Amino acid sequence: MKDDFINHTEKEPPNPKSASNGYDNPAFQHDEKPEQNDELKNEKKKKNETSKEKMVGILKLFGYADWLDIILMMIGLIAAVANGTGMPLLIVLFGGMTNRFVTIGQAVYMSSVNLSAVMNSSSTCPAILGLDIEAEMTRFAYYYVGIGFAVIIVSTIQVWTFLTSAARQTARIRQKFFFAILHQEMAWFDTSQMGMLNTRLTDDINTIHEGIGDKICIFVQLFATFLTGIIIGFIYGWKLTLVILSVSPLLAASVAVGSIFLASFTTKELTAYARAGAVAEEILTAIRTVVAFNGQMKALAKYDVNLENARRVGVKKSITINTTLGFAEFVLFGAYALSFWYGTKLTVEEKENYDIGRVLIIYFSVLLGAFSLGRASPHLESVANARVAAYEVYKVISKHRLVDSSAKEGYRPDKLKGEIEFKNVHFSYPSRPDVKILNGLNLKVQSGKTIALVGSSGCGKSTTIQLLQRFYDPVQGEITLDGRDIRTLNVKWLREHIGLVSQEPILFATTIAENIRYGREGITDSEIEKAAKEANAFDFISRLPDKFNTMVGERGAQLSGGQKQRIAIARALARNPRILLLDEATSALDTQSESVVQAALDKARAGRTTIVIAHRLSTIQTADIIAGFHNGAVVEQGTHNELMTLKGVYYSLVMQQGHSGNTQNEISECDEETQNLDDLRMENVTDLGGFEEPRILEMESIPDRSRRCKSRKTSSKKKSSEKKETENNKESGGTKEKEEENLPAVPYSRILALNKPEWLHIFFGMIAAAFSGGVYAVFSVIFGKIIGAFQETDPEKRSKTTTLLSLMFLVLSVISLVTHIIQGFMFGKSGEVLTKRLRFLSFKALIQQEIGWYDDHKNAIGVLLTRLATDASQIKGATGSQLGLFTKAACTLLTAIIIAFVYEWRLTLLILACIPFIIASNAIRLRSVAGHVLKDRKALEEAGRISIEAVENIRTVASLTSEDAFCERYSASLNGPYRDSLTKAPLYGFTYGIAQCTLYFFDAAVFTFAAWLIANCYTDFENVFIAFFSVLYAALNIGQSISLAPDFGKAKVSAQRIFQLLDQKPLIDSYSEEGTKLSQFDGNIEFRDIHFVYPTRPEAQVLQGFSLKVNKGQTLALVGSSGCGKSTSIQLLERFYDPIAGQVFADGFDTKYLHLQWLRSKLGIVSQEPILFDCSIAENIQYGDNSRVVSQEEIEEAAKAANIHTFIENLPEKYNTQVGDKGAQLSGGQKQRIAIARALVRNPAVLLLDEATSALDTESEKIVQKALDDARKGRTCIIIAHRLTTVQNADVIAVIHNGKVVEQGTHSQLLAKEGHYYALVNAQVSH
Repeated sequence: MKDDFINHTEKEPPNPKSASNGYDNPAFQHDEKPEQNDELKNEKKKKNETSKEKMVGILKLFGYADWLDIILMMIGLIAAVANGTGMPLLIVLFGGMTNRFVTIGQAVYMSSVNLSAVMNSSSTCPAILGLDIEAEMTRFAYYYVGIGFAVIIVSTIQVWTFLTSAARQTARIRQKFFFAILHQEMAWFDTSQMGMLNTRLTDDINTIHEGIGDKICIFVQLFATFLTGIIIGFIYGWKLTLVILSVSPLLAASVAVGSIFLASFTTKELTAYARAGAVAEEILTAIRTVVAFNGQMKALAKYDVNLENARRVGVKKSITINTTLGFAEFVLFGAYALSFWYGTKLTVEEKENYDIGRVLIIYFSVLLGAFSLGRASPHLESVANARVAAYEVYKVISKHRLVDSSAKEGYRPDKLKGEIEFKNVHFSYPSRPDVKILNGLNLKVQSGKTIALVGSSGCGKSTTIQLLQRFYDPVQGEITLDGRDIRTLNVKWLREHIGLVSQEPILFATTIAENIRYGREGITDSEIEKAAKEANAFDFISRLPDKFNTMVGERGAQLSGGQKQRIAIARALARNPRILLLDEATSALDTQSESVVQAALDKARAGRTTIVIAHRLSTIQTADIIAGFHNGAVVEQGTHNELMTLKGVYYSLVMQQGHSGNTQNEISECDEETQNLDDLRMENVTDLGGFEEPRILEMESIPDRSRRCKSRKTSSKKKSSEKKETENNKESGGTKEKEEENLPAVPYSRILALNKPEWLHIFFGMIAAAFSGGVYAVFSVIFGKIIGAFQETDPEKRSKTTTLLSLMFLVLSVISLVTHIIQGFMFGKSGEVLTKRLRFLSFKALIQQEIGWYDDHKNAIGVLLTRLATDASQIKGATGSQLGLFTKAACTLLTAIIIAFVYEWRLTLLILACIPFIIASNAIRLRSVAGHVLKDRKALEEAGRISIEAVENIRTVASLTSEDAFCERYSASLNGPYRDSLTKAPLYGFTYGIAQCTLYFFDAAVFTFAAWLIANCYTDFENVFIAFFSVLYAALNIGQSISLAPDFGKAKVSAQRIFQLLDQKPLIDSYSEEGTKLSQFDGNIEFRDIHFVYPTRPEAQVLQGFSLKVNKGQTLALVGSSGCGKSTSIQLLERFYDPIAGQVFADGFDTKYLHLQWLRSKLGIVSQEPILFDCSIAENIQYGDNSRVVSQEEIEEAAKAANIHTFIENLPEKYNTQVGDKGAQLSGGQKQRIAIARALVRNPAVLLLDEATSALDTESEKIVQKALDDARKGRTCIIIAHRLTTVQNADVIAVIHNGKVVEQGTHSQLLAKEGHYYALVNAQVSH
């Protein structure tokens, strides 16, 4: 009982809303994250408020409940109200019991029995006439136990009924929602995001489940407690009730003011950290640039400024949190003082209405009522969230579907011939109504004939197929089947008679047999085999170890393209359709597979009406009719020969493909990068007999074609890199967990040592915490003394004593407030300084690592930034504040137990024996709920997989009319969790009941024993109360402290990560002061027999015996195909990496032994995509030399040399113009010239130009090229370029092939050789 509200006295004040889940009140957690979440919650709340109309009504929320659910919920609500009255009743009993104790105390006092004499002598204890205390207390004990059992029963009923009805309703909602999604028309999917739908299916329905489950009955229970408490208060004494209630506005105000400050500080803190994060992100994404220009110190300084702001705000925030907490306790103790002072006054002035029992009943009832209201609000919030989530879900369920595949209506003809006609069909997709796709399409397909649709991409061929399946309806015109408008036919019947094989067939993650079975429900195994034979798939399936039971993997990933395609054909044939639609069924296949699949298709077409769409025209020459599409209408139709003589659309397409050999040559010259690729392609072309290019190339000019080639090149690069990544991930998948475990063990002393400079703050903080912990023990002594004072029969004396004791409550309230403020400042300061220190050190260690370290996917920039943000702030939880909480808890426990043992050791032993049971009962309750949530999540994952598979491949599901099959699979996967939650519901109810009732039994045991002690004169009741309250308060206080403690486990892992980073020794240390600085550097560079592989790809040899020399003032150009090692050589010179074998020399010195920062300061680099920082143009140019302050004259000088000065002068802000993130405000050419100016500012001896103009258009290129030519004068220069025109006037041109130099010389010398260089130049010239 008392625990309940004292518990809340402690835990509520800072923010009553958050008391829902035990004690995890964000206000207490010394960590940025919770507030962030709080922020988000507030934002969400705001969103909810703005979209109030987007919320279903409270009754509508239960719209899918049947009569049984309603009955269950009514029973649950009645039980909840009954449960809510339990605690107030306990208080009434407690008041009555206190009165009995006081009466006995007075009787003893009156008869002036010298209790201590009796206690110490062996004579028997005199019985007091008319008062059998043991019998009285036994009666009370029975009441307690009775209420306790009633509470178990009603708690079990209330939670059981609500969880059961919630499980039933949620299962119903899930099925209806999934059914509704699968039967929507396609237009709806075009405008809905697939990901959103799956979120709705899982998260939103989980939210609804939470809102209609036990949260409601617990809210009702707490609300009933609130009402009963206040009512009991007014019944027993309205004056005192009003006085106590008058304090509550103060408490509420302090919480409100605290949370306003907290919100503003949190926002400021998050902003400061976000800025620091942005700096870190900018630096880490541009780490090569930073390192090349020795910008690490500048980066650290910039990062530090933002951290300092965050630190200042953080300290203020910590003080705010603790002050709010302290003030809440201050008000609370003040309320105790006021009520006992006024209560005593009333017992004197209105003897007949007030006695000590009544004062306690009123006080505790009102307090309990107030705190129950605080605890109820979070439960109400989850109901509100459920109403918001239900809005979208219920909207989809009840939405009218334009084309409903589940509809029973519609004509189902007995016989189907398969004559199709499109009459003046106009159509545009609902998601893009302004784009006309079909423009008066007229087309007739005779029964049993094959018609082929050809035309360029986007002319409406695939759309006609989708309209025929009624995925959409035409805007105008009609489509008929055997003379009937297909809109009058039953949708499911129509789709069942159509077989579709598309370009990329979707198989479901099940066996081959099941995939074929999706073609038609109830198909036999022999029919499956027959379909497989017809599709030329039987042979390869028979060779598989599991044959037809082979799992095909997600989307059929275990099979090759040709195998998938043949299974898709078998699936289409399984339904023996009258109409067969083939949408580019072979375009994605290689030659070998294509011929097999084509044979299967030709077999399948026999005797069926077939519509074929194909880009490879060779595959459709045998069609009965070929229809040429252009701009959404048929412009010509006839056989292959007829159309060839017409010389229209079809003829031009055929001619283009026939010449694809020539096209190929042109393409192959687009860029020497694709040479090797093209060699392979050319071989393929000959195999294919000239039909290489699968997609129709429209008549286009060569530049267009080259552009297409370029895009193909990048996409193939992307694909291969994606492949690589997935492979890497696969490989690393297994090792990832192991890596996680490989964190070094960190002793706690080392974590504490981090806070060493702040030891004084921590010391004073711990002293304050110790005092704060002692407050409650002292409080229980005063409390017992006040009740004891009522044995005094003289009103004068009694008033004096109680007034004095009430004043002591006030003293305690002040001590509590002061100690909280001191703790806030001391631990806030030590924690925030530590966070700042760790972030700074971590960031410093990050930018110290060599570049190879960043290549490792474990050190992806996203991962590093997240760690930088969270690890430091989590460690803070393991030092200062953690020690404070620990000290407070230890002091509370120690003082309480000492006091309890001093006053009444026998009773204390009993109480201590009971405490573990109370703790265990609460732990079981929390554990069972957590376990249940986890198990539910696991079970729902399978359902989630099915729903994702169905929704993502909705077109396939719809064309196979498999919606119902998927709904059944989905329902079946939900069966497990549903049955599980029904069987678990009574168990959760029971554990909830046990947790609720332990207190009643505890009180019964303690006071029965106390009565026996008093009856036998071992003690008096004042000592009983002191012992009882001191242990109880201590237990509650410790429970609360533990729950507030930041997660120590997380802090430890974070500490391990940070120490691992801080202890990581870079292979190439940018901060190192070792190495020689040459007094004069001319710029002679030599690479001698270098072998190199990238650390993350040790299997790929990049340089293999690379040797090259460039003398002072010479310009060396490196040319060669992509990936041959040109850029790598520059990175080795910058010492981003070190070679495995061989040496790089600068002026005859091995670069490994030169001072690193000095070496880099002599090199100026301009790369293909220069990275600028988010600051002004002047600052970006100054960045070129970070070793000194670059003057404005020098900046302008460099800008003039880079040919950009006039452009900058014409800007409104001139050199102070901000360039935006990564230079986004500037064009490519402008960025490039600023990068050149940046490189020139440092006046480098060696200039490195890595494709500095390749990304520019012709106009910019000329300007930048001129700037580069000027910059090269008098310097050693190494150029990498793909456009060979830009390097013709270099002193030496070196051609690199497979990681070595294969030829070198001047432009004319190399052309005369007619070797590699000659081939590259020719390829480009003809291009």
